[in-house]
Amino acid sequence: MSTELAIDVALEPAFHDCDPMGVVWHGNYFKYLEIARCELLRKFGYDYPQMQASGWLWPVVDARIKYVRSLRYAQKLVVRAEVIEWEHRLRIDYRIRDAASGEKLTSASTVQVAVDPATGEMQYVSPPVLREKLGVGPE
Repeated sequence: MSTELAIDVALEPAFHDCDPMGVVWHGNYFKYLEIARCELLRKFGYDYPQMQASGWLWPVVDARIKYVRSLRYAQKLVVRAEVIEWEHRLRIDYRIRDAASGEKLTSASTVQVAVDPATGEMQYVSPPVLREKLGVGPE
């Protein structure tokens, strides 16, 4: 997959994201994925407001995460988000790494599908606007 469909985001866990031992609470990892996903979508001019303006809703229908090592308070991180699939759904893979060592700390993926807001029906083929925004050309 081309790195053109990816972005790296620098993050540092805040104190309020952590338990009393300074370890990031597992549910907050999804917040970090969301930050990276929004940055990635903004890169293509197709963040959530643009998705809705184009006539489609894109709910997350699947999210998976593998916790390799704990994230800690104030640890400098790099979250990589990369579009892996776009034909029938929007799948984004993530890797959270320690910024200093490059050590992989977490891997994850999310799947979003296009939904017609008028009918609530899920589309089984991504609308052409997604391909256009990603710059991946016709099928």
